[in-house]
Amino acid sequence: MSLHIIIDGYNLIRQSQQFSELDLKDLQLGRDALIVALAAYKRIKLHNITVVFDGANAPGLSPPREQLKGIRIVFSRHGETADTVIKRMAAVEKERALVVTSDRDIVRFAETHGAAVIGSSDFENKLMMASVANGSADGGGNRDLEGWKPTTKKKGPRRRLSKKARRQKNKLGKL
Repeated sequence: MSLHIIIDGYNLIRQSQQFSELDLKDLQLGRDALIVALAAYKRIKLHNITVVFDGANAPGLSPPREQLKGIRIVFSRHGETADTVIKRMAAVEKERALVVTSDRDIVRFAETHGAAVIGSSDFENKLMMASVANGSADGGGNRDLEGWKPTTKKKGPRRRLSKKARRQKNKLGKL
């Protein structure tokens, strides 16, 4: 099952120190920086990524949907908020969706429809860690190639998470 990451664009930009500084200078600079960071992340993780922005702040003559560097960009229509678009997408995608937002209303809605949710600042940390790992000489990928190593460490039984919590943890582990 492939993971579809749905991002509340302006929420992520304004929660981030890196992107918010650019956003204060020019709205388009903030959006472009986010798209560049997400494109680098997509090259590493290969997840479907959709960023949703409010259409009121859309660049002039911009189509409501476009694709740039493998990232799907959606602007809400006139009279519609990005929150509504995100909720609709989360309701359709259900368990395949991972919603990135710090908006409590969207978080509650997405969770009730089976989508996993991660806060904007937490996702930004994942973005930055992925870019650092990609930029290093090792790439961080050789750990998986080392193979199994025998150990005597006991792993014994422990309290099992609920099914919902295990699904959430599994999705977040894919980031």
